[in-house]
Amino acid sequence: MNLLETILGASSGAPVRGLAQSFGLSENQASSALQALLPALSGGLKNNVASPGGLESLLGALAGGDHSQYLADPSRLGQASTVQDGNAILGHLLGSKDVSRQVASNASSQTGLPVDMLKKMLPVVATLAMGALAKNTADKGIQRSSAAAMPGGDLMSMLGPMLDADGDGSIADDLLGLAGKFFSR
Repeated sequence: MNLLETILGASSGAPVRGLAQSFGLSENQASSALQALLPALSGGLKNNVASPGGLESLLGALAGGDHSQYLADPSRLGQASTVQDGNAILGHLLGSKDVSRQVASNASSQTGLPVDMLKKMLPVVATLAMGALAKNTADKGIQRSSAAAMPGGDLMSMLGPMLDADGDGSIADDLLGLAGKFFSR
């Protein structure tokens, strides 16, 4: 199950309803925004996991944070602490505000939603993405200690489907698509 499927399926769609309510959107618009924003976040996660120490860092963040709260209690999505947490996540995943602005701009062209709204939505979506990843890793029993004992290929075979942004079974095309978007600026 990828991140989008986890978010859409969590609590009978409550995170999407919470996102829609927080930003004054219909559920369809909120779902479209998620679909447009998540590939960049998945790409950032993949890049982090592929870097030296990145997987250990990600598993530490998942173990140390209470990210699943955002899926379990969507009323938290409208809180300032959620945005603060999301901005910290974005800093790790995307690296700069310029990249975040480009992600919002690309999502705007895909959805027709205003860029400014998507810029404000991006940190909230980042918290949902980490919540989905936390849920999926917990469901699969992946922990920092068990990950250290697993061969890298085995762990990536477990994480790969979660990070597959478009659900086609390959994370390579997602990475190439993300790189293409950023180099075409």
